[in-house]
Amino acid sequence: MSEFETVAKVGDIPAGEGRAFRVQSRLVAVFFVDNQYSAIDDICPHMGASLSTGHVEDGGVICPWHAWKFCVREGTWLDNPKSQLNVSKYEVRVQGDEIQVRVPESSGNKTYSEPQ
Repeated sequence: MSEFETVAKVGDIPAGEGRAFRVQSRLVAVFFVDNQYSAIDDICPHMGASLSTGHVEDGGVICPWHAWKFCVREGTWLDNPKSQLNVSKYEVRVQGDEIQVRVPESSGNKTYSEPQ
């Protein structure tokens, strides 16, 4: 089973915003919305934009490139909730002043590697 990884400190992510972090070679977007942290894939499945840089409203993040909207808690595509097109969600916890995320080892999301 994968372990939780510390990605930030409480207060590092402003309310109503997200930040991207690398967790187990994946880019994960962590959001602080309604006094709760949540984590989903950072990569939009449409064209690969960073969801963490999108506008957050009504519990969703709007992709900055083409305005697709995803739920920051569940990863569902809010423009078409019946669609199978979603982004993965991840478990988040706060331990003391640390925000921690766990990405399952078998997660099928896109991986990130440093440019060569």
